[in-house]
Amino acid sequence: MMKLFTSKSITTDYLNCLKEKGLTIGFVPTMGALHEGHLDLVNRSKRENELTVCSIFVNPIQFNNAEDLAKYPRTLERDTMMLEAAGCDLVFSPETAEMYPQGEPVKFNLEFGLLDKVMEGKFRPGHFNGVAIVVKKFFDIIQPTRAYFGKKDFQQLAIIKFMAETLELPVKIIPCETVREADGLAMSSRNMRLTIAERNLALGIYQTLLKVREQAGNIPVRELKAWAIKKIQEIRGMQVEYFEIADKDSLVPIKDWNNKERAVAFAAVFLGDVRLIDNIELFS
Repeated sequence: MMKLFTSKSITTDYLNCLKEKGLTIGFVPTMGALHEGHLDLVNRSKRENELTVCSIFVNPIQFNNAEDLAKYPRTLERDTMMLEAAGCDLVFSPETAEMYPQGEPVKFNLEFGLLDKVMEGKFRPGHFNGVAIVVKKFFDIIQPTRAYFGKKDFQQLAIIKFMAETLELPVKIIPCETVREADGLAMSSRNMRLTIAERNLALGIYQTLLKVREQAGNIPVRELKAWAIKKIQEIRGMQVEYFEIADKDSLVPIKDWNNKERAVAFAAVFLGDVRLIDNIELFS
């Protein structure tokens, strides 16, 4: 039977007992409002570990928009039912005060270079500081053998990998492919906020990314980016925040196709007041 803990100390003590028996622990961090993409991570963890732990915590310090934080879906009862049905062993779902005791600093003491300055970092200042803090806290509490992150949040994955390598954390970061709906729309908790009409329009982001992949290497990078922005903004209700083609490791924007096998296209788009992101590896 799946366990649900809200206390850091109880979670750590329980898992330490199991690690002393030599059990491997897979960890899937989430903010809840779960969908099949999250369950795909859980299923992979179950295949590769003897115990699977999932966190559900809407992390306030990674939101730079208070309205976005307030509107983020909170569906704990539904989420725990889904995780139990998927065979998750333990859910850690703390209150904010448990994760951030009063007076504790909320600044991460690690420089990420350009990784947290471009794209999401540019338009969501402080976001990755909040992500790094909460993920490091979860790693300290759960001490997983492996941790699973989706490529849909490609830049977040790069930040976490950099943190784990730089701090020499004893956890293996496992990148997992983006899970999509049958028509190609990237699964996202934010999709819950879309109307039926908006949901159909949102597919235009992925369709544009596919066309960019078709033309990559044939059209100059600058022209291809400009075409993609124009194409997305022709869709009713859409406003591009950024469209970038960058190196998959450094995330530095590329200017030509000299190292095209490393190129990834990234998009962040507002559809009404819902912000959607997606990406596609162009030559893999």
